[in-house]
Amino acid sequence: MNSIAVFCGSSEGASSIYKEAAITLGQELVQRQITLIYGGANVGLMGAVADAVLEQGGRAIGVLPRFLQNREIAHKGLTELIMVDSMHERKAKMAELADGFMALPGGPGTLEEYFEIFTWGQLGLHQKPCGLLNVGGYFDPLVSMFDAMERNQFLQPKYRAMLITDDTPEGMLRQFSTYTAPSVKTYLTEQQT
Repeated sequence: MNSIAVFCGSSEGASSIYKEAAITLGQELVQRQITLIYGGANVGLMGAVADAVLEQGGRAIGVLPRFLQNREIAHKGLTELIMVDSMHERKAKMAELADGFMALPGGPGTLEEYFEIFTWGQLGLHQKPCGLLNVGGYFDPLVSMFDAMERNQFLQPKYRAMLITDDTPEGMLRQFSTYTAPSVKTYLTEQQT
């Protein structure tokens, strides 16, 4: 695994544990010689993970829509900053550059990015691991929702298994290294196949 896309908050959140986890993740990426691919901002958890990577001598590539650069949030010290025209282009470029995807705590934007990339994996558009770094149990309600989706037969068990969770970057990356993508989603029932 050469690169990981990280989706995370543009704020630091209510607890210092979130920023600490972002820093630890950045350090772990550098230790494993994995390039950070992220949203290109210098604020919140986004800035914290990028700063940690850069301070340890690692590579950090940001992908930022031009309209956000005008809000003065572009990180100036990145290895590379790729400017795109839209949020859609941002996600497509990050997907192209990354060998795996990880979400740290964040708001609706973080979840939207994660859900889109998870769905692309479910549809067979990529075979890359998708994980939630469950810092302080932040994602517990979301994990419960995935369980409800499976229980209510809106999510097949093999796709529920795509949801990789861990509370440490080391554990998450260990799971990423053994990930095998499920077969491509079909809309036939088992009785029809």
